[in-house]
Formats: sequence, structure tokens, C-alpha cells
Amino acid sequence: MGTWDVGPFDNDTAADWCGDLDDASPDARQGLVRDALARSADTIDYLDARIADEAIAAAALVAAQCPGGDPAHPHYGPDEPLPDLTALRALALQALDRVMTEPSELLELWDGSDGTPWRATVSRLRSTLTPQPPGEQLSLT
Repeated sequence: MGTWDVGPFDNDTAADWCGDLDDASPDARQGLVRDALARSADTIDYLDARIADEAIAAAALVAAQCPGGDPAHPHYGPDEPLPDLTALRALALQALDRVMTEPSELLELWDGSDGTPWRATVSRLRSTLTPQPPGEQLSLT
């Protein structure tokens, strides 16, 4: 597995998964994102790094459609348009929580090096995906 940076799409697994997403029919894309998130969220035992990398990329695609979300990587993210993924926010949060919970191979790999920037990337995704409470209304009195 090649990893070149800490972003959601900065590894071979995520880039390949985005290629598969581009190759899928438009009607199948939301299901592929949902499946990648569910594989991570539903894992009880040891979470494989490949499943975690795909889940982080999928969560980033959901976050990209939320207020304040960063767009997908222009070279390694998907090229084809995606349907509305915002209904998957809760599942994306569950998937990210599972990635960050032992036993998780990806968490172990990043903890073996300076994982602080990677943890910050996941934290930013979580923050974007977490629905914000409605702002207080201004009083006109």
C-alpha cells in the first residue's frame, strides 16, 4: 500500500476505490459509498487498513457535500458526478469513529509514525460531518 500524505485520498487504496466509483453506473455510486462506510462501521473485530482507507475516502465525499466541506482531491478523488450523499452523514461519522477505535490497523500504522497530522485530518472530517445546532436568531427588539 502506498501512502504519500495524510489526506483522505492520499493513498493507493482510496485512489483505486475512487476509480471504481467512477467506473460504476451513476445509480450505483451512492450504494458504493454507503457500502464502504458500512464495512468500517460494522466491523467488530480487527479493522483492516484497506477498509479504513476506503471508509475515510467515502466519509470525505459525504463531507464535501456538507457546509464547510472540502472538495475531493482533484487528481485522486472521483471524476464523475456523485448523487446527494448528505443522508449518509451519520453513517460516515460511525465509520470514522470505528477507524479511530482499536483494534484498527490504520490507527496502529499512523500511531507508529507521527500520526498527529492524520488525526487532524480525520478530526476535520468529523467536525464537518457533525450537524451544527441552528444558530440563535437575532432579536429585533
